[in-house]
Amino acid sequence: MGWIMILKDDFGVSAWTRHTGNFLSLFLLFLCLCSIPAHSDIVLPKAHHFSWKAGAWGQCFSEVCGSGGVQTRTIWCIHLEGWTTHHSHCQQVEKPESKRQCFKVCDGHQDLFEWEISDWGGCVLVPFFSNELKVRTTDCITAQHGIQRRNIHCIRTSNRSTVNIRICEFFSQKPPVEQACLIPCPQDCVVSDFTSWSSCSKTCSAGLQHRTRHVLATPMYGGANCPNLTETRTCTNSVDCPVSESEYQYSLKVGAWSKCRLPHNKDVLLSGRTTVDFGASSSENNSITLHTSDSHHHFHHYHHHAHAHVRYPMTWELEVGYQTRHVRCARNDGKNVMLSLCMKDNSPLTFQACVMPKDCQISDWSSWSYCSKTCRSTDLSPGYRVRTRIITQIPNGGGKQCPYLEEKEACNIIGDLLSKCPRYMWRTTDWGECRIRPLLSQQDQRRTNISMLCGGGVQTRKTYCVQISDDSAPHYRKEVSRPVNAWLCDGDDPPLAVQNCSIRCQHQCLLSQWSLWSACLHENCKERQGRKGFRQRKREVLWESSNTLGTCPHLMEFIPCEDPACYLWQIQQKEKCISTNSSCGPGTAVQNVTCVNTEGGDMPDTHCVDDPPPTKEACNVACSADCVVDSWSSWSSCSHSCATKTAEGKQSRTRTVLAIPGKDGKACPATPALEEWRVCNDHPCTVFYWETSEWGFCTEDASSKFNEISLWNGTSSCSVGVQSRNVSCMKMNAGPVISKRCLDSSRPETNRPCLLPCKKDCVVTPFSEWTACPTSCLPDNSTAAMQSRYRIIIQMSANGGQECPDTLYEERECDSVRVCPVYRWRMHKWHSCTLVPDSVRRGLSGSGEACGNGLETRGISCVGEDGEPANMTQCLQWAGPFPSQIRECRVACKDDCTLTAWSKFSECAGCGSSCTRRRSLVGRSKKKERCLNEDLYPLEENKTCPCDQFLSQPFGNWSACILPSPPVFKSLQGWMRHREIKECGQGLRYRAVACINHLGYLVNPALCIDSGYIVEVCHIPCPLDCKLSEWSSWSACSSSCGSGLKIRSKWLREKAFNGGRPCPKLDLKNQVYEAVPCNRECSQYEWRIEPWSICTINTVDDLPACGEGVQSRKIRCVMKGTLSGEDGSVDVNLCDQEEMPPRAQVCYLACPNDCVVAPWGAWSNCPPQCDPDGARNRSRHILRLPASEKAVCPELVQSEPCLLNTTCFTYQYRVSDWSTCQLSESAICGEGSRSRLLDCVRSDGKTMELQKCRQFGLINKLQLLESCVVDCPVSCILTDWSPWADCSLTCGTQGHSVRTRRILQEAHEEGRPCPSQLTQTKPCPIRPCYMWLMNGWSACTVEGAKCGEGVRRRNLSCVVHWGNLHESPPPQPVNRDLCGDVLKQQLQQEMEQPCFVPCPGDCHLTEWSTWSSCQLTCLEGRSFESTGRQARSRAVIIQAMENQGSCPYQVFETQPCKGGKCHSYQWKTGGWTNNKRAVWCQRSDGVNVTGGCFAQKRPTTLRHCHPPCTKPFSHCTPSGVCGCEKGYTEVMTSHGFLDYCTRTPGVDNSKKADVKTNSGRLKPRPSQANDLFSEWTLRPIGQDGRVKLWVYAVTVVGFIVILFIIALSFLICKPSKTSKASPPPQKPLTLAYDGDVDM
Repeated sequence: MGWIMILKDDFGVSAWTRHTGNFLSLFLLFLCLCSIPAHSDIVLPKAHHFSWKAGAWGQCFSEVCGSGGVQTRTIWCIHLEGWTTHHSHCQQVEKPESKRQCFKVCDGHQDLFEWEISDWGGCVLVPFFSNELKVRTTDCITAQHGIQRRNIHCIRTSNRSTVNIRICEFFSQKPPVEQACLIPCPQDCVVSDFTSWSSCSKTCSAGLQHRTRHVLATPMYGGANCPNLTETRTCTNSVDCPVSESEYQYSLKVGAWSKCRLPHNKDVLLSGRTTVDFGASSSENNSITLHTSDSHHHFHHYHHHAHAHVRYPMTWELEVGYQTRHVRCARNDGKNVMLSLCMKDNSPLTFQACVMPKDCQISDWSSWSYCSKTCRSTDLSPGYRVRTRIITQIPNGGGKQCPYLEEKEACNIIGDLLSKCPRYMWRTTDWGECRIRPLLSQQDQRRTNISMLCGGGVQTRKTYCVQISDDSAPHYRKEVSRPVNAWLCDGDDPPLAVQNCSIRCQHQCLLSQWSLWSACLHENCKERQGRKGFRQRKREVLWESSNTLGTCPHLMEFIPCEDPACYLWQIQQKEKCISTNSSCGPGTAVQNVTCVNTEGGDMPDTHCVDDPPPTKEACNVACSADCVVDSWSSWSSCSHSCATKTAEGKQSRTRTVLAIPGKDGKACPATPALEEWRVCNDHPCTVFYWETSEWGFCTEDASSKFNEISLWNGTSSCSVGVQSRNVSCMKMNAGPVISKRCLDSSRPETNRPCLLPCKKDCVVTPFSEWTACPTSCLPDNSTAAMQSRYRIIIQMSANGGQECPDTLYEERECDSVRVCPVYRWRMHKWHSCTLVPDSVRRGLSGSGEACGNGLETRGISCVGEDGEPANMTQCLQWAGPFPSQIRECRVACKDDCTLTAWSKFSECAGCGSSCTRRRSLVGRSKKKERCLNEDLYPLEENKTCPCDQFLSQPFGNWSACILPSPPVFKSLQGWMRHREIKECGQGLRYRAVACINHLGYLVNPALCIDSGYIVEVCHIPCPLDCKLSEWSSWSACSSSCGSGLKIRSKWLREKAFNGGRPCPKLDLKNQVYEAVPCNRECSQYEWRIEPWSICTINTVDDLPACGEGVQSRKIRCVMKGTLSGEDGSVDVNLCDQEEMPPRAQVCYLACPNDCVVAPWGAWSNCPPQCDPDGARNRSRHILRLPASEKAVCPELVQSEPCLLNTTCFTYQYRVSDWSTCQLSESAICGEGSRSRLLDCVRSDGKTMELQKCRQFGLINKLQLLESCVVDCPVSCILTDWSPWADCSLTCGTQGHSVRTRRILQEAHEEGRPCPSQLTQTKPCPIRPCYMWLMNGWSACTVEGAKCGEGVRRRNLSCVVHWGNLHESPPPQPVNRDLCGDVLKQQLQQEMEQPCFVPCPGDCHLTEWSTWSSCQLTCLEGRSFESTGRQARSRAVIIQAMENQGSCPYQVFETQPCKGGKCHSYQWKTGGWTNNKRAVWCQRSDGVNVTGGCFAQKRPTTLRHCHPPCTKPFSHCTPSGVCGCEKGYTEVMTSHGFLDYCTRTPGVDNSKKADVKTNSGRLKPRPSQANDLFSEWTLRPIGQDGRVKLWVYAVTVVGFIVILFIIALSFLICKPSKTSKASPPPQKPLTLAYDGDVDM
């Protein structure tokens, strides 16, 4: 068959090719194809100028779906040149129809119809570039164009009936009906090179030689046939044949044995006659022919058909018949002669006993098995079903061999009617409890209290595979399915088996600072009762941890007080004092009074219950002689924070005398009147707060109206309960007190609703299916087979739910395993030796003695274990090798050699020795020469003694150390008890043992050791985790002033080893650190100042004490936070010296009648960015006008520029670096927080208090605290080891068993990494490999003759090997019983083949050549087929030329093969010799072949010049023109041909040219001079070999120039005559030229 290729060119046009072997058949096929009517849009009329052209049919129009629609098309009348004309020009009779009925197809019909497409037909050769249909062998380069077609129908899907094709075209475009294909070019036969010539057929005189070649590739696609595979030539020996030697050679030639037949009635004379036939073509030819008439009755009696009524015979019997053959004497010229010329002593064997053939008989086919495809899958692959039959009669005596006993056919190919195949998917159990212990390293586990751990952990779950149906439940429903083998889900990735989780830690809160104590307030300002109230202060939660236990500390503290006031009158503004009567003296000042709350907010006046202060206040405007006193200062800080029995808080304020009184003026107040004291913080020092306990368990609340809630997905609901906690009023640094001491309105809640924990029953999967029991039967004494099943806990019970069952794994004995039945062969008694019938023997040989070789048979039957007969098929299946039914025997003849019976074997001397038995000749046999031949009649036999000594020899390497794995049922009992896989400790390693007998043969390992292994205890070192030191102490704060970080670190002590937990990320110093924020006070101390003293003025005499003076004050250095009533003074050097306030200052005490002004007020604020153009101001006001109007008061307003970092400062917030993620003390990972601190920084870099930035309105938008996560160090989690798989090989040394595991969770962070060993192997016991080894075919042997029909045989031998036939030790022969049933094996093989030994002078065929390499049909190096071809051939050998007429034809055959290669062929050429060269074709693999290369591209083998080179000293050059030899120059004619050769000037002429010698050179070359000058542009020598004239001219000019240069040099260099002494003569420098080109 050819193959087909589909190609398309770049324009989308398909190229078509098909190649057949017969050109005539191609042409006929093409005519048939052309006779098929084709659909066309152009309808050809009878007229030869105009034709009708029809357009495409339009859409089918109809009001309803179905038949009854109408569609139309357009019709044109066109000229043959393509232009359109009137309809009248075309013949109206042949006008195509323009309207037709149609079927209106609707969308609902789409599933009712489909395209039915047949397979592509064969590729047919078609004309492409011309109208001639022919195989273009000369033009074909790669392939020929062809076309292939297929049938397309539109069918109804319900009953597969054909409907109009337009229905399917409505839904989809019609698939293409034709496509291009390629047929490879004709491929000629390719043969190998000839072998070397054989030796001469005769050693003397004339003979024949031959050489052969074989077929490498057969002709295909019409290629040239194979050439002759044999070449024959005569050969002559120098030695003449002796005269005495006969001219002819004679050989006894036998024919093939006839079929085995039975005589009539056993020993009755045959119903034919035996004659001697001399009817040959010559009187010298004779032969013996047996004429018989076969009995069809016996044939039908002994040859049962497959459908005979005896299906299961109870016994097998054989019959002995006879067979004969022709014998003739052949002369070497091919003629038959008298037998006497070939026979000397013994007559040839022409008859022998044989076993009557029995054909193989088989039972009827069994029923078909169930189809392997039982459901509809997505791969659309068909299923298969099988049926079998059994042998009821084994073939014997060359009977018909058994046919195949098993038949397989596809079934459920489409499978539309089958249900969908089950799908499998992974399911998971519920997550187990959250555990932190797996995250701990070895170091942490020893020093950590495991029970106190909290924070991040891991929880695991199990994955299992289940079968699901298509209508599976929604995803939120818990579907419990039966677990199946995990390999059914291997196509999908399993769900995650590990996830992070968290165990709640104690609550962590970050709180703000306490606010200031509030005023004494009523408990409820809206309902003010009593005279007792509370002062309170608050703090806020800045950050709190989530998913934690407990609550934050109390956020509010209370102090009981009396006379509470929720709202107070406040004087907002006080105006200037205005004198009532005159410019000075008593007056009034108006003040603005508003009602405010405790926070300073304006409130309606009705909220203030007390009488409001007066809106006018009496005051005094100082007169010019009055004493002037400053206004009161602010109250100092309170000396105590609260009042005790022994101390109470006080605070003071002062005022200063600014002007002394004059005469008659108002006097100044006394010194004590310049200072006021008042009680402050008079509340007791006892502080109270509410304290709450943790929330209790959720309990049922019968009073709750919400006793049940529904979850969002409709699943089971749980009841609503209540949680409670204790709330008590606590006294600071004491204990609980009565609740009245605390503010009841801020009492925390004591109860809250909660969800009661749902009752959860244990959920388990159904039991898996029982594991399969063995399908084959087991021996009676074998261990009972077990099967098991398991189930998996999906959900553990909780909160009083139903407990889980105790049994998760069950095991039982297999019930369905049957015990193998016991049958045995029963051998009947041997029958007597059967010879060829006397009549046959006498008719052929004339001998009347009934003796010689014969056959004896016995019957065999089958019996069961109880001894009852059984049919033979049972024993064929269960009884092992069936015994032989036939053996050779001999009936002694008178002339036979007589021997004694064999003696007993001698005793064995030990293991490896041999024992012997003997016999001897008796009577006259001792004197017979043929009886003394021990090859025919051995007198001694030896056999090897049995030996029970075996040697154990360890083989191969040790396996890896294998740790014991827990039994399956133990691994199932602990639900979700995911332990870290033990990867270290004591294990076992295995090494296979080869058991060898005394002969060095491999035997069953159980003879040496029970298990077949050497087992050794081994140890796997445990992994060592990375070890770090303890935390160092905290470092100092990184900032000397303000916020910073303090750090502590751990450093590396031991690196991880052997797969231990890796170290965390270390810095360059191999350290890991932790950082927390810190704040170092810029100064822990501050200056504390006291009021200024009275202005002291040094007066002279009795002048008034006024004017400029000095005043002082005390300055102390105290620790910040020291109350004013406490001393707490420290060394002044601890305070900032640069900011030290002045201890004294110049003061001014106004004299009487002087103008008096108030002290300066505070400076106004500069612009926010300290604009250099801006300024700040301060002011003061007049307290007393001067007495004289001319007197001038000092300035009341001062202004100064805003200078950055001098008079003006800017402020901004600055944050410290983030701390590391801080966890709870008991957590090792999980959710934590990190923080940073905030500073207020002045523009000069000085860190100020945060209040300073707030005063300037700066709002902090920086986040100071945020949540963070510390990744958990999750260790690798693996599945359990799978069970050990079966051995990869059943015998030999290369078998191994494997178990695997897979990774459930990769290691994360510092978790223990996954081990690299996910697969473990251990060797299998080394069992001997027994196999039948088929020996090669023997040489063709002809029994009792030199030539003729013979037989070649091959034997089956049982050998043992170590698993690899090509490795040492080689296979060794052993007892056949170890390989099994030899007879059954021989039935499956061809053990004998007929063959032919040619007689001298016969023309015969050689043996088949070896199969050629597998070759594919390729195009441009690419193959489009998977199956190749290989060929072999037989050549004809002629031994005598006169026998050529009887020679057979040479033959070749091909067979398909796999693994072929693409071969290309290329012409190769050798070097030229005498204008000749060798040219041959070479295959791409380097094999020289004949055929395959294009003959048109064959290079030439001869090189010719035209005209021939006849001139002296000329020869034919490689360029194909005549040239001259070396030393001669070509002189050409005007036509470009060689005229003559002339000697080249300058060439050594010491040797005269010899014309004969030069012309006789094999490879003349052109002269060297010619080659040299041929490269020049201006050639100095002409074509005639003479020097050109211009060369002489150039030489003369050059000579003149040299003379001129010499003369000029002489004149220039001539010595002066004034020289008195000439220099001594110099020795001339001599240069010796030795011929070196470097000179």
